[in-house]
Amino acid sequence: YGLMYLLAFLCAWGLASYRAKQRDGWTSDMVSDLVFYGALGVVLGGRIGYVLFYEFDKFLENPIWLFQVWTGGMSFHGSFLGVMIALLFWCNKYQKTWFQALDFIAPCVPTGLMFGRIGNFIGGELY
Repeated sequence: YGLMYLLAFLCAWGLASYRAKQRDGWTSDMVSDLVFYGALGVVLGGRIGYVLFYEFDKFLENPIWLFQVWTGGMSFHGSFLGVMIALLFWCNKYQKTWFQALDFIAPCVPTGLMFGRIGNFIGGELY
C-alpha cells in the first residue's frame, strides 16, 4: 500500500503541476504545499478515521495503538475528512476560496482512487 500511496501522490503532483502552468495565480510552491497538505490529510485522517470508526474500543484500551501503524488500518472516510480539513488550512494560507481549490484538485483525485483500488486488488481485498 505504501507504494500505491507514493504513486498516487506522484501522479497527483505531476498533474497538478501541469495544471498550475495553465492557470494564472498558481505557482509550483502552491502545488507542492497542496500535495504536502493533502498527503498529511490522507495519512493522518485515514489512520485516525480507522481507529475512531472501526477500532474505537482498542483505542480506549490502549491509546498508543493509534500510532502502531504497522498493525494496519486506514479508512477512506477518515482520509476524505483529513484532506478536507487540510485543504481548509491550505486555502487560508494561500487566500484561495474553497471552490477554487476544489476545482483545481478535482482532476487529480481519481489517480489516487485508482492506485488505492490497485493496492486493494494486489492485497486480495478485491476480486
